[in-house]
Amino acid sequence: MQYDIATIVQGYAQGYFLMADECDRLNWYGSRARTFIPLDDRFRYPKSLGRVLNQERFSVAINQDFPAVVAGCANREVTWISPELEKIYWLLYQTGYAYSFETWQGDELAGGILGIVIGGAFIGESMFYRISDGSKVAMVKLVERLRQRKFVFFDAQMMNPHLERFGAYRVGDEEYQGLLQQALHRRCTLV
Repeated sequence: MQYDIATIVQGYAQGYFLMADECDRLNWYGSRARTFIPLDDRFRYPKSLGRVLNQERFSVAINQDFPAVVAGCANREVTWISPELEKIYWLLYQTGYAYSFETWQGDELAGGILGIVIGGAFIGESMFYRISDGSKVAMVKLVERLRQRKFVFFDAQMMNPHLERFGAYRVGDEEYQGLLQQALHRRCTLV
């Protein structure tokens, strides 16, 4: 199947995101309340994670093993990342829109975050870990990188208890659309 990358990017640029249903059919979804990971002083993490960060057990990389991060994000009992969506992520990666932000312990992939970058928006699609704290360290280091690179927001799409621990908060649709327009007029890069 052929995919029109411009159409896919346009969907994300309008505030939608792709998900597969239980039959692996892809659909566009939107939300009236999006979840943001704060890029300001509202971002927080547990003291125990601070100790892990101080130990410097993990190194960070971007796109060192993009396919492994996508596979790690899709590898769960119930997943919305279908084989078709994996192909779309690969095409978005090849065209400079999709990224994997990874943590490594030696030469072993510890965890990572899969996301789409459009202008100054980082749209987090999924995250996973293979080694305890791998994805949490990735989250902290990614927030640092997004701050340095002057991103407008980090959209995590849907709230969950794990994200709440980092200070995640909800944004209504009107505010989201305004921030999205700001982000689309900014040229930010992850690398």
